[in-house]
Amino acid sequence: MPRSHPGSAGANVALLSPAWLIALIAALHLLFTSSGVSAQGTGSGGGGPGGATGPVEVGTIELAAEDVPYTLTLPGRAVAFEEAAIRPRVSGIIEEMAYQPGQPVEVGALLFRIEDNSYAAAVAAAQASVAGAQASVVTAEATVERYRSLEGSAVTSADLQTAEATLSQAQATLAAADAGLTSAQLDLDRTELRSPIAGVPSVAEVSTGELVTANQTEALATVTRLDPIYVDVTESSARMLRIRERIDEGSLAPGDALGFRLVLETGAILEGQGTLVTPGTSVSTTTGTVDFRIQFDNPDQDVLPGQFLRVEVTLGTSEGIVVPQRATSRASNGTLTAYLAEDGSARQVTLTTTGTYQNGWIVTDGVEPGDLLVVDGLSSLRDGAEVTTVPVEIDEKGVVREVGSANSDQGSPDGSSTSTGASQAETAETGAQRADAAPLPATGAARPAGSAQE
Repeated sequence: MPRSHPGSAGANVALLSPAWLIALIAALHLLFTSSGVSAQGTGSGGGGPGGATGPVEVGTIELAAEDVPYTLTLPGRAVAFEEAAIRPRVSGIIEEMAYQPGQPVEVGALLFRIEDNSYAAAVAAAQASVAGAQASVVTAEATVERYRSLEGSAVTSADLQTAEATLSQAQATLAAADAGLTSAQLDLDRTELRSPIAGVPSVAEVSTGELVTANQTEALATVTRLDPIYVDVTESSARMLRIRERIDEGSLAPGDALGFRLVLETGAILEGQGTLVTPGTSVSTTTGTVDFRIQFDNPDQDVLPGQFLRVEVTLGTSEGIVVPQRATSRASNGTLTAYLAEDGSARQVTLTTTGTYQNGWIVTDGVEPGDLLVVDGLSSLRDGAEVTTVPVEIDEKGVVREVGSANSDQGSPDGSSTSTGASQAETAETGAQRADAAPLPATGAARPAGSAQE
């Protein structure tokens, strides 16, 4: 029989007693409050007016007015600078394809050769006709010269006139023979199909040994010039009128020249500026838009005809305040909102924008120069919440960093910045006390920098 341990049942009862559980909960509560763990990251709304955990720490930047480029983004489609369809001008059988599809060719490069036996024979026959006509002209000229010397003695005037008419006829026959030779030579030359432009030829639509006819509808191949490249864009006539109104009222200062940048399908920017080729002169009766053609350099052939692209057009500059997009959110009715830090509390404002610049909104109403915009610590921020501000800055990658921080050049391992709203209330408890505490969730310890409210 196993021996019983006196008092073991009583110990179990003591461990499960309500009084013991209450004491344990009180001890854990005391541990949490003394270690400075903030409840603001738990989503319970801590840090609001009258919250028990005190004000929320947020990162802010000071807004300033500046002249920002006024840029429009227009949809466009690439069009070849030059394109030539290669068609035969004589009939015959394809004897040779003398090019490599996809490899650039120069002007006059041989592309196809048509069997030329019959055309060479026609040239030889035309040359014989010319030679016979030339002999007839020589004979007629000699006759006329002789008759002129004998006129009045052995030759009558009628005989001389007949000789002169024969000479004229022989000369006309020679001219016809020369024309026939030229035509035959042209047909012979046209058996070699050469590129009329410099560009890249397509895959041939015919093969060696196939019969083609003169001036047929189907092209044998197409040669396309890709550098430079055209991009056709469209713009709303209504927006054009609004832009002119802004220029007239002075809110938009036009630049010395229009600036064009080509945005590829991947979002990359094509190097080099574009040039306006043909300004729009009419409005489409179906879409209400105006068409423009812009030329871009395309040395690496990044753009191919038919691609859908975007063109950023810089018209000038306008005065406004650039508010980072990460600091804004959309309200339920679609309005754009942001938070300002004023007198120790957060105030939600509605923004009026005229467009975007880089990663920010160009704001014309809702904020003023000198306002402190909250860009970090937005995940649980509410209108009227008590806040304490920490000056931060946003680099070109959109990472928030504290101003003057020793770790300003270092980010988190995943590339994001350390939030300024991280729990910094490190307790003065001993290491033994912290070792006795159970591992706690990292809520309120750190959060992604500037996480905006959805």
